[in-house]
Amino acid sequence: MSTLQKIQIQGPGLKKEGIVVLQTLFIGFFVFIEMTIRTGVGVLTGIAICAALYGSLRFGRKGTTYVAVVTPPLAFAASALAITMLLDGFRPSRVGIDFIAALASEAPFLIIAAAYGWFVYLNQKAKAKPSKRKAVVEQD
Repeated sequence: MSTLQKIQIQGPGLKKEGIVVLQTLFIGFFVFIEMTIRTGVGVLTGIAICAALYGSLRFGRKGTTYVAVVTPPLAFAASALAITMLLDGFRPSRVGIDFIAALASEAPFLIIAAAYGWFVYLNQKAKAKPSKRKAVVEQD
């Protein structure tokens, strides 16, 4: 008799600020781990980006979808730049090359996460609008 139950969270969920902090720390942690072990980002960071987006969409309050969609690419870029500067020092040519390489290696994951996130956001926005068809029928 095993039943799968959806995880119930207590309270209304994460606020916008909580989503930003959670995604930044989560993505930053995986960027740091991969850059120190492998000297570059890869699949683990990409999965972390997708997981951070899904988790924030799932556990965020109503009205936080936009923040949940916009934050992962910004959090990844900021943490990749900061950790690259931390590991390489302030050598602009080296930092620039490593930063662009990090962005390029995560591009497929960022595109997939962005496409899914924007789909969810625009779908919610479309469902919130009143139907034009309904408005025409009510006027008659």
